[in-house]
Formats: sequence, C-alpha cells, structure tokens
Amino acid sequence: MELYVGDIVKMKKPHPCGSFEWELMRVGMDFRMKCTGCGHQVMIPRKQAEKNIRQVRRNNAEAAKHE
Repeated sequence: MELYVGDIVKMKKPHPCGSFEWELMRVGMDFRMKCTGCGHQVMIPRKQAEKNIRQVRRNNAEAAKHE
C-alpha cells in the first residue's frame, strides 16, 4: 500500500471526537497522523496503521508529486 504525506485515511474505528478520518503528517516506520475532526496528533507503528486503514483519499497536490 503506497501512502504519502497529505493523504487522508479512513480508519476502522472512530477517534473519541467521532471522526474516522486522519491526515498523514509523517510516513515511515511510524506514522504521525492528525485527526481531521479535532486536530489531535498521534504516532503509531506502520503495521498497526496499515491494519486499521479502510480507505485512502489522495491529496491531489501531493499525489501529483509522486506520479
């Protein structure tokens, strides 16, 4: 699964604020993600993040850089 900084991902479970969507701020062995609902940022291991991602929405400006 190719993921890039700026992508919006929909997770399996909601954040306590109710939002399912997160913006990727850092991609590597760990992911830094920012909740699109409340702005809370977390870092989680790549394996855990990839397991819980249900859908990926590309940020059009960022996607153009990687093609």
